[in-house]
Amino acid sequence: MTIRTLRDHGQHYRPRMACLKKVEAFVVEMQDPKSGVKASDQKLNITSIPHVITGQDILAWIVTKMKVTTEEAQAFGTMLVAYGYIYPLQNHRKLVLVADSTLYRFQTPYFWPVQKWPAEDIDYAIYLAKRNIRKKGMLEPYEQEHYNNLHKWMNYKWDFIVMQATEQYKASKERKKPDRVVLDCQERAYWIVHRPPRRTHSGMDYGLDRLIDPNAEEVLTYDMVRRTNIFLTQALMRSAVKSSVSLTAFVKYVTTHHTHDPLLTNPVPSNPWITDNDEFWQLNMRNVDIPTKLSVERWALSFWELISDQRGRADFKLFLKKEHSGENMAFYEAAEEMRWGAATAIPEKSQFIFNTFLKPGAPRWINIDGRTMGLTVKGLDCPHRYVLDAAQTHIFLLMKKDTFYRYLKSPVYKDMQKKALVPAPHNFTDAQLEANAKNRNPGISPIVLWQQQEAEKAAAAVAARPIDVKAMVATNKLDRK
Repeated sequence: MTIRTLRDHGQHYRPRMACLKKVEAFVVEMQDPKSGVKASDQKLNITSIPHVITGQDILAWIVTKMKVTTEEAQAFGTMLVAYGYIYPLQNHRKLVLVADSTLYRFQTPYFWPVQKWPAEDIDYAIYLAKRNIRKKGMLEPYEQEHYNNLHKWMNYKWDFIVMQATEQYKASKERKKPDRVVLDCQERAYWIVHRPPRRTHSGMDYGLDRLIDPNAEEVLTYDMVRRTNIFLTQALMRSAVKSSVSLTAFVKYVTTHHTHDPLLTNPVPSNPWITDNDEFWQLNMRNVDIPTKLSVERWALSFWELISDQRGRADFKLFLKKEHSGENMAFYEAAEEMRWGAATAIPEKSQFIFNTFLKPGAPRWINIDGRTMGLTVKGLDCPHRYVLDAAQTHIFLLMKKDTFYRYLKSPVYKDMQKKALVPAPHNFTDAQLEANAKNRNPGISPIVLWQQQEAEKAAAAVAARPIDVKAMVATNKLDRK
């Protein structure tokens, strides 16, 4: 490992340092010779390794010390392994605490996360080059992949990396074999935490670096105290909802939607981010012919869920067409296009909406109250994006309170429930997941989906335009000539 003497990384602070410092104190207590976890010398192959502990001893000590259940102690011990405070001696890739005779060792404090020095690619390249020399090219598959990528990216300095790796390898040969094996295990445990294999969760995934130190003690000034008092005074004057009411509503929402949340329930047939099988995306495309049963059930949760799904909106339009009230959804969509469309198209779009939906005797006249109609027609004299808000809200509430519930009882929705697909869940083995990771599918491109959607919108706009008979006759005459 490259030794660093300067660790000034600017203002990049890790957000979990306050929590990890408490873990650090706990790990120090675990290593106490008298009251800590009992360690002993164990033979690994033919080498005697000092200060080795077993998984069952760690679990028993945590249960006794923290006075928690076995499941909680197992979770806490797994966290210690995932953050690199304890590492396995044999199966490095399995960063969990196994409650049996599996051998573990405490990581040296130099490699603890509280040191806050970043795991840079050049250090990892030197480590892989050194390991490649020692193993004579026999690296793990994921290490070989990292090695090839780093060789490609750092080709301009690869001679320097190989030279550093060679020097470190020669220096390690001069150590005693137990020390050499221990140092090798420590380095490998460090890099398995910071450069984990594919599809392995990393405990070091902190997200974006913070620009301020959350652990630093803030110096309060008069201006900061004054601003805090103003903020708290205004907060006390705000109207608030009872916590019991809001929590009840939140629990009700989670209970209703938990089966449709892929973070709470395993998606069927499989999670494409884990299995690399895009059948889940294929079955839940926007313009799919036959949706899944889970999607159809979600339409019944609320009217907003129904019209947010493009396939559900198409099915709802079919019901409105049979009810002879399709102008309501057509007006709602036209108002949405005017609100979110280009500013240059607002005058033309407003004129089209007036002639189609609001003008007396219009072909698709909508039924709204006289006051809303008067305000909307008057506002169209100087049209803007939000001139149709009142009429659009009226139509939305009308469909939500009346048409939506009739749709749920209609044969259209019931037939769709019968035809909905129920995909069988996929059960992939570890070998199949590795094969899927190597032979990655291109998947569904969002650009292709967007192009298909734009083409469908253009075709629908052309079909909705009035037919100019004179232009068609003139075109036919030119074709004949």
